[in-house]
Amino acid sequence: MRMCLLIYCEVADEAVIGSLRKAGIKGYTKLEEAQGEGTETEPKLGTHCWPGKNNVLLMALDEGQVRGVGDLIRKLKHDHPRAGLRGFLLPLEECI
Repeated sequence: MRMCLLIYCEVADEAVIGSLRKAGIKGYTKLEEAQGEGTETEPKLGTHCWPGKNNVLLMALDEGQVRGVGDLIRKLKHDHPRAGLRGFLLPLEECI
């Protein structure tokens, strides 16, 4: 299994969640109002100077889902270049 960590601008939430649902991904945990700085877009710090915030999704994936989700993230990055979308695949030892 793998843990997918997906970070993106809150404005892209509908596109991201909708794409995951269409791809058959049903389980995720969403953390809202995350703040931070990346390398592809301006900082999202929720302030007057650096407005906006991010959402973070955590998804436990079995190996059969990993490739499809990776392709989906690449497509979302292409279709929404200003969303600051970044995906990470991490090893997941056990799901209890």
